[in-house]
Amino acid sequence: MRAAVMYGAGDVRVEDRPDPKIVQPTDAVVRTVAACVCGSDLWPYGSMPATDTGRPMGHEFLGFVEETGADITGLKAGDLVVAPFTYSDNTCDHCAKGLHISCRNGGRYGFDGVDGGQGEAVRVPYADGTLVKLPVAADSALVPSLLALSDVMTTGHHGAVTAGVTRGDAVLVIGDGAVGLCAVIAAKRLGAERIVLAGRHEARTALGREFGATDVVAERGEEGIARIRELTGGVGKVIEAVGTRQALDTALGAVLDGGVISRLGVPQYELGPIGRPEFMRNITLTGGASPARAYIELLLPDVLDGTIAPGRVFDQSFALDQAPGAYRAMADRQVLKALIRP
Repeated sequence: MRAAVMYGAGDVRVEDRPDPKIVQPTDAVVRTVAACVCGSDLWPYGSMPATDTGRPMGHEFLGFVEETGADITGLKAGDLVVAPFTYSDNTCDHCAKGLHISCRNGGRYGFDGVDGGQGEAVRVPYADGTLVKLPVAADSALVPSLLALSDVMTTGHHGAVTAGVTRGDAVLVIGDGAVGLCAVIAAKRLGAERIVLAGRHEARTALGREFGATDVVAERGEEGIARIRELTGGVGKVIEAVGTRQALDTALGAVLDGGVISRLGVPQYELGPIGRPEFMRNITLTGGASPARAYIELLLPDVLDGTIAPGRVFDQSFALDQAPGAYRAMADRQVLKALIRP
């Protein structure tokens, strides 16, 4: 099969790899219909040391079940399924608490002999616990929004939930990438009355307004904090969807004492301000990697009936062999989120 493999910073290649096969009786092989490039893929794209072996890329995909292991009971060949961005057994104590990201038997695509999602097919471990069946055809116009449930929409929802967003709240979302925009959708869905989107890319913030943002702040640093406080007086709920130290500093500067900051952006810093000043303000830091599997079935009805349309974050499609160009386009900010059609 053909699949995207990263060999180092800026070096993504599409090459022939062995077709996935059932290894464990709990596996399924999924033939990919749609996949995508994640904003988190851009961190290794910008910094990964060169390697001779390469790393299969991609963790968001949707497709048909092609083959199942002997222990699979909930899936059959031909089912259209979406895969959360990590696999999990859905039975361990962590999964039972809705923390599938910490599943005791779980793992990540592209590691430990498991295929990446940016390829023609994927072996999915613990398929019964991981995959969610979809009641649509593969040519449905909803496919992009259903694919968004694999990661960005469920991650945005995780930010809104862990920040404690409720009806009538004022919320700050930092970052106008796909996760930030999906956090706007999530905050609006949970009833936020005012949603300030901090971002400076006009096409993206315009989409954010369509998703429910009431205000946009393009300024950064102290100027951005001042503008947010001028607009709102400070906000009690912040969703940080970037992962840089500057974004965290903005969150701390804009949040009210006693407020909550949910971090969704994978941190690209080792140290942050968590000392006496933050302690005295009673600020709660929460968030983290989303347990996507816990949220898919909750959000699925709203996608199916059109209440939310997170697939709008996919603003350009690429054939699988064009995956290197998809990475370049996203890294150069020419594309918000690249959809890949194998």
